[in-house]
Amino acid sequence: MTDTHPELQAEQEHIDIAYRRLEEARDEALRLKDTIEVGRGGTNQARWEREVFYENIANRLRELDLGERSLCFGRIDQAEDAGGGSYHIGRVAVSSATQEPLIVDWRAPVSEAFYRATGRDSQGLVRRRHFSSRGRQLLDLEDEFFGDAATAARVVVNGRELRGTGALINALEENRTGRLNDIVGTIQAEQDEVIRSSLGGVLVVQGGPGTGKTVVALHRAAYLLYAHRFPLEGQGVLVVGPNRLFLGYIEQVLPSLGEAGVEIGVLADLVPGVRVMGRDDGDAARIKGDLRMAKVVRRALRDRQRPLRTDLIVPMGARRIRVPAAVTGTIVSEARRRFRTHNAARRYVVAELYEALAAHHPEAMSADMVQEQLADSVEVREALLWMWPVLSPAQLVHDLYGSHALIRSAAPDLTADEQAALHRPWAVGKVAESVVWTTDDVPILDEAFEVLGPRPNRKLDDDVRTYGHIVVDEAQDLSPMQLRMLTRRSLNGSMTIVGDIAQSTGAWAHGDWDEILEHLPDRKPPRRAELTVGYRIPGPSMDLAARILAVAAPDLQPPISVRSEGDEPRFVAVRSTNGSKSPLLDAVVDVTRRQVADGGAGNLAVIAPRSLYQPIVEAFDAAGVTIGRAPRDGLAHQITVVPVNLVKGLEVDVALVVEPSVMWAEEPQPARSLYVACTRATKQLVIVHADRLPDVLT
Repeated sequence: MTDTHPELQAEQEHIDIAYRRLEEARDEALRLKDTIEVGRGGTNQARWEREVFYENIANRLRELDLGERSLCFGRIDQAEDAGGGSYHIGRVAVSSATQEPLIVDWRAPVSEAFYRATGRDSQGLVRRRHFSSRGRQLLDLEDEFFGDAATAARVVVNGRELRGTGALINALEENRTGRLNDIVGTIQAEQDEVIRSSLGGVLVVQGGPGTGKTVVALHRAAYLLYAHRFPLEGQGVLVVGPNRLFLGYIEQVLPSLGEAGVEIGVLADLVPGVRVMGRDDGDAARIKGDLRMAKVVRRALRDRQRPLRTDLIVPMGARRIRVPAAVTGTIVSEARRRFRTHNAARRYVVAELYEALAAHHPEAMSADMVQEQLADSVEVREALLWMWPVLSPAQLVHDLYGSHALIRSAAPDLTADEQAALHRPWAVGKVAESVVWTTDDVPILDEAFEVLGPRPNRKLDDDVRTYGHIVVDEAQDLSPMQLRMLTRRSLNGSMTIVGDIAQSTGAWAHGDWDEILEHLPDRKPPRRAELTVGYRIPGPSMDLAARILAVAAPDLQPPISVRSEGDEPRFVAVRSTNGSKSPLLDAVVDVTRRQVADGGAGNLAVIAPRSLYQPIVEAFDAAGVTIGRAPRDGLAHQITVVPVNLVKGLEVDVALVVEPSVMWAEEPQPARSLYVACTRATKQLVIVHADRLPDVLT
């Protein structure tokens, strides 16, 4: 970039005008908002119209609130045969008082050339201009020319021509803030192809660390809402992340792009009325993700749909009504045959039981009369509870897990060890709705709801929401049951699945995307894309990671790093004393202090093996060093201690990886977990160890 560009002032004036128009639009929206009263007055239709109008204005205000983000990040000039227009590309569309475009939304069709034009395919452009800004202030310009005046030197990485390299490198080298930033001003061509890919069917995006797959997926959600406002605004767009630490990290991206209507959550958020904390380990996590659990849940429910073992005898006045047990068997069989979900059949079972009681009454009485007289009958209530109880997912699964006998009955296809892994003692003195479940229980609870259906008079609480498009990040770790759960929420099979097979580290680590696609909608053939250029990780760190990748996923190629230069990874060996961890912990604190004191560290993550997470936190506390604890504090502090199983998807300026050999021993996918840990840093990777390093690092 040049120090002073001759058109810098003119472009600044254009941006200033656009900001003034943006403020005028905001003031107008505020005035409209103040004139609306959303209350009880008028007809239902009038109240509904006011609420819709109010929501539209509120959405517009959110769109116009840019905060410190820059409005405009570039300009394109078209050739005469392509229209000869000049367009400024920005975060939201802004028009002059005469409705001439001052800023074109980055998602508009005319903006595509800003991201796609290359030396070989100019997309009708003669010039592309990149802005470097801080808030409202334009700092510098960078021009690329096409055609006869083409820029001589172009940067090509892995066969892909990069655009706006000056602005791109500046953005990459800025210190991280603990929140993921949008890349709307520096989107590259291969990323833009994914973002603007068509809506229908399943799109799988494979991307190594640092390729921007997460932020590309979020920009895709914003683009699809813009390009397909109808029907997606009504159908909804859902973004699913792996954990709440990750959600806190990405939560600002979509609002910064003017889209506040996208629902973001973890799998647990999709099942209402349950509390979720932590994960299962080992066999329990594996079996709870197995598709055989769908049959287990159905058998468990069938075990709760039972004819009476003996005749039902109900006192009614001076008489006793006897209903043969065989009759209750017929009622249960008919209810199973007629109804798809359990709770929907409850009213039928109740009505049929009273019909049977009326039919066996010695005097002619209607079922309604019998029901009125026996409404408080203990015998009838106990019979219905045995035959066809009203159940919530939590009640069904809690009862199943707490009984070895129920597990054996419902899970004959599981081994004895697998059955034992499902067992957990009943929460004595607690109702099932107060039980704290694990993340691995969530798809089991969801499967239970699928077969139970909403409870009578509770439909609004129990309803399952479906979505017009679902974006799933870090999808490589999802079990078949979790994928089945997401498929159930897809309205029409439109999904974007993002991840990296090499970072598949959980109990259900997949070897390729075909294993995942088996469990996703197949209404249309799946499409695949791969992000091959790495932007975040410096070349020396990526070289080290490539050695780990050769063991973790030998069939995959590492991303090609844009930033070929950078600091070499540092190894800090600690002399251990009789197996004591104190020297290691002291060294972690000391290295962290020095890294921050040297200046320019930005934010720093201490990536710890799970068994060392708490000792490391206590070591910092004892030393009087202020730290953040993940996931509780997100990445809000300059220094954060993060267990290795939660660091996936995050990026920091400095990553301090502690004791790789312990990670290797503890994690189910050791090479892949180490690969994740060593690919989080945008500037400096430091490895602190007392034990011998794994061979892939030596």
